[in-house]
Parts: sequence; C-alpha cells; structure tokens
Amino acid sequence: MPVEHRRTCHICEANCGVIVTAEGRDILSIKGDPDNAMSRGHICPKATAIADLQNDPDRLRTPLKRVGKDWQAISWAQAFAEIGEKTQAIMARDPASTALYIGNPNAHSYGNVLTSGDLKKALRTKNVFSASTVDQMPHHVANIRLYGHSGFWAVPDIDRTQTMIVLGGNPMASNGSVWTVPDFRNRVKELQARGGELIVIDPRRTETAKIADRHIFVRPGNDAFLLIALLKTMRAKGLPQAAAYVRNAEALWAALERFEVGDCLARAGVAAADVDHLAERLLGGPAALYGRMGASTQSFGTLTAWLVAATNILAGQLDREGGLLCGAPVVDLLHLFGPGSIGKYHSRVSRHREVLGEFPAAAMAEEIETPGEGQVKALFVVAGNPVLSTPNGTRLDKALEGLDLMVSVDMYLNATSRRAHYILPPAGPLEKDHYGLFLLPIAIRSFAKYSPPLLEMEGETLADWEILRGLAAAISGHAADGPTPREMLDQMMRAGPFGVSLDDVEQHPSGMDFGPLRAGKLPERLKTSDKTIDLAPEEFVADLTRLAETPLPVPQDKLRLIGRRHVRSNNSWLHNSARLVKGADRCTLLIHPDDARAHNLGDGGMAEVSSRTGSVRLKVEVTDDMMPGTVSIPHGWGHGLEGIRMSVAQAHAGVSLNDLTDERSLDPLSGNAALSGIPVDVRGVA
Repeated sequence: MPVEHRRTCHICEANCGVIVTAEGRDILSIKGDPDNAMSRGHICPKATAIADLQNDPDRLRTPLKRVGKDWQAISWAQAFAEIGEKTQAIMARDPASTALYIGNPNAHSYGNVLTSGDLKKALRTKNVFSASTVDQMPHHVANIRLYGHSGFWAVPDIDRTQTMIVLGGNPMASNGSVWTVPDFRNRVKELQARGGELIVIDPRRTETAKIADRHIFVRPGNDAFLLIALLKTMRAKGLPQAAAYVRNAEALWAALERFEVGDCLARAGVAAADVDHLAERLLGGPAALYGRMGASTQSFGTLTAWLVAATNILAGQLDREGGLLCGAPVVDLLHLFGPGSIGKYHSRVSRHREVLGEFPAAAMAEEIETPGEGQVKALFVVAGNPVLSTPNGTRLDKALEGLDLMVSVDMYLNATSRRAHYILPPAGPLEKDHYGLFLLPIAIRSFAKYSPPLLEMEGETLADWEILRGLAAAISGHAADGPTPREMLDQMMRAGPFGVSLDDVEQHPSGMDFGPLRAGKLPERLKTSDKTIDLAPEEFVADLTRLAETPLPVPQDKLRLIGRRHVRSNNSWLHNSARLVKGADRCTLLIHPDDARAHNLGDGGMAEVSSRTGSVRLKVEVTDDMMPGTVSIPHGWGHGLEGIRMSVAQAHAGVSLNDLTDERSLDPLSGNAALSGIPVDVRGVA
C-alpha cells in the first residue's frame, strides 16, 4: 500500500519540503510539498535524486578494508577494532600526527554536527580541515569582527524588499547559499510584480542574471574595488543617519580615502552609471545586497564580505524590513555555541592561523608531505571528497598515498576514498532523520521542520553519527555515551526562543511556520561585548593596503578562470544519479566569442586549459554570457580516475577544476582558497 511521507530535501541549503511516496522500500515518486510554508511546493531536480542515492547499486553498504589493490568487506566490529588499534599506535609515536577533514554534506546532517566533536576529541588533534575554507570562511571572519559571533547572519528579506542585489551568487542554481531561500524564481517574480528590481553582479550571465532586471559584469577577484566605489558614491549622494549601535564610520571613510572612484571602477570593469544606479537603489530602499560564492572564494574574500556588510549598514538596510534581518530560529545557535576563535594557534608548515578551529583545506597536502614532528600520518575524512573539491587536487591525491592510515566515512568509493585504508559507509538518505540545524537559522522565515526516517535501516547498517561515535570510542578506549542527536535536538528546541519540543515540531509534517523575520532585533542580538558594530576592524583596515598595492591584472594573454554550478549537480557528490547527469555535456569551458577568436577556438571544439598547477582538456562552449577575458569551468567534476566505483559518474566524468586552482593562493584573513580569477592559458587541441 503506497504511503506518503513529508520530509525535507537534505541535498542543498534550500531545505525544500518534499512528499515522498513509497511502497515498502520502493520509491514511487518525489514531489514538492505545497503545504511547506518555506518552499511552497517548489523543488529542483536534485530532490528527485534522493531516490537515486538511496537505491544506487554503487552505494557502499558494508565497511571495506583495502588489502593491496583490492577491497575486502569486513564487519563493523573488525573495522572499529583495527582502526582504533592503528590510530592508537600512530598517536603513541607522535600525538600530533592525526587530522580530520569534514566535507560539505555534514552541514546537512544535524547528527554529524552534534557528534563530530567526539571524533575530534578522541584524535586530540588541531589538524582540522573542512569544506568551509573552499567556500564561506570569509563570511565567518566578518561576522566575528562585526557582530561578535561567527554564526550571526543577517539575511536578505527578499519577500518584502524592493531591490535585491546579488554579488557573485547564483540562487537560481543554489536556492541560496548561507541564505536558505527556496522557490527563488517565484520570489523574484513576486518582487518584480510589486515594482521591485533584481540586479546581479557577476563575471558570467548566470541563470540568476538571466531573470534579473539588470546584469553587471565585474572582473573576477575585483569585487572589493567595486564595493569601495559604491560606498563612496553612496556617501556623495548622502547617507542616512547611522544607528546608535554603529561606530567608527569615520575610521572606515579615512581608510578608504586613498582609493579613487574612477580607479576602482576601472579595476572592476564596471561603468559609473551602473554604480550610480546601485547607490540610488540602496539608499532608496528597502534593499538588500547579498554577496556569495564568487565574492568569498578570492584573495580578498574577507574584505569583500566586510564591505558588503558595511554597504548594507551605511545604506540603512540592516535590521530593516525588506533589507537584511537577523534570524529568529527555533534552535538558536548563537546561544548554544561559542562565537568562534581566530588565531589561537598556527599550522605547522606555513603558519596559517586557525579560524574557527580549522586550518585552510589548501594546506592539507603540505601537512601530510612535510617530514618532522607533527607530520600528518592518520587522516579521517568524513563525507568529503577533497581531491576534487580543494585546490591542486592532483598534489593532494599524491600526498594521500603516503599516509599510514586513512579512514573515509563515505557512501561511495570516489576520488578521495579510493586512497583510504578503510571506508565506512553510512545508512542511505531515507533511512536517516533530518533537521536543518545550520540552515534554518539563516532562512527567510522562522520555521522548523523535522523529518523522521522513511525507511528502516537494514542489517548492521549504522547512521553517520553512530559511526563517528564508534570511531571515537575505538580510538579513545572509552564508550561514547551521552544523549543521542535526537535527544540533544529536543533539548535545544526547548531552550530556544519559541520553547517548542521536538514532539511539537514532529506533529507538523509540513513544518511549523512562525512567520517572517522581524526588524528591531538590534542591538540586543549582537554578541559583541559592548553591543555595537565596529565598522573599521583593525585587521580589515590593514588589509586594504594589500588591496591598494595589488598589481594590475596579468598580461593580456592570460585569461581569468572562474567556477560555476548547475541546478542539476551539487559539488562533487551528486554525479552518480543518471537522471541528473543525462542530457548535454555540462562540464565545458565557457568563453566569450572575442576570446575564442583570439585563441583560435570554435564552439564544440576541444581546448587545453593550463595554470601553474596543471592542465585539463575539455569541450569549448562559446557564449557572450561570459565577460571578455574570463572563462568558466564547473566545479565538482573529474570522476574519471582509476579505482572509483561510481559507474554513472565515470561515464560522465568531466574534468576537475581543482587540477587548475592554486593551493598557494589564499585569503590571508580567513584561509579561504582563492578559486576565482585564476590566471590560465588556453589553446585549441585536436
């Protein structure tokens, strides 16, 4: 008898409500839930792939141990015992030689969030790396310095704004990113229907730009120059009175004095008329400026995040209905977790400072390769594929071969886990419960939605969090007890601002909606010691000197490489779904017609793209969607490596963008990889 199950799509940050119809273990359909107040019936193609992930014959279902070049199925008891014994021996020789990498899917697993600390504690390691430093760490640094907490997010109130400005983001593909905004297309239609305007600033005419009222090209990596020009233009037009809790505006203006508007616009490649229009829309309001992936993954990512925030604040759009609003989540992470640290200790080889207890993922290879006390000998990778998702993946792949022990908690034998000595696969996605612990606090509404498991786990299958606690117990020699993630979630909900229990939330299968976000939360919600926002943090002001001294772009024969994403893929881990990868080849080189002619490239031909770190060959797609001088390759591809057991992904392998990105190019304030604006050579090949 078919049964309908209402749950949340866990794949991306949109957290769309879905209705899964199943008969036994057969998934008959997945469609949008019209009763979900956040997503309103919307889903994207990724949601339909949940069934593919659950039923994928390539998905691992028992622990694997590598014996020579072969893989041997073993029991959980054997896996935990052997891993525990080997890790203890490595730590006995050098207590500082373990490391942990946390991949992107962990942000979508509240159980992992609440138990990964058990594994870190057992490893007694400071060598922690994650996908955050190839993604969003500049935002966290800016949040700490401005608002006093890494998890303080002010999100665009798109449902009530008149001007939505997107800088380096593509919500049509992502439905938000550090901004949970499902059904973005229809929300834009509603914005436009009430006379509002969507403006997109990006080196590529993205899917979001194609539905925008105005698209502005900007040279990759030069967003900070654009924002400085915008701030100075706004000031010339007349700024509103700053809120009483905002201080040091004059110090900010003094720091920007050295920059001329005309010079900044020339660097950014943006016309003065466009900046005038941006300034007028922001000052008129209500308006929201949102900067995301392209703005973060560059050498000046933290400066850009700071200047985006300063623009919204000085335009009077922070804590304003239709501007940017602070969340009022059912589980309030600001009260449950500390503010986050910066610079408490440094990495062994290149002396990178820790940020939120992490070192740059780009430094992982050097920590494995470099001999001496503290050289990483044992690496645990939890739901991550850093060979394809971090800079210079070729170097990292080679480094992994030198480990004494590598353990991957992963559902696939992929480009990274193929180097592991043990692979520990978790239960399928429909066998686990779900709550958007990190994502609902950055949603456009105060909303709670809990999804119990749809299917029972079969045999000796374990959930992710059970694997993490099992590893922690095996390594430490102590049973990992304490409340389950579900029990912890219930406690956090009860302690939250709405005082509901998990049972209360579970009684609402389509979610509990507490309404739109509200203005008037500041300064009370600030976590700074004096409840003020310092607009001129000392280290940000100091980094402006580096910006001012940055040389002009590389010689004209160098093109600048940026990444891109597509609505039918998600980083490196969704390409084994046949229904998502089917159709036209999406791993192509996008290039402007002028650049194609200059490099003797034709549409549909093949090109070799080379950087300091490597080269790849892929099909050419000539399009005026690209800004002249800029080319684009999507990230997350490159599955054609020996030893992978992902049959669909290998048949649509593509190339890895991160064979071209440079592990030496970072944002020094956050440790985030500079993935945008990589100088490359491009030539045609047969």
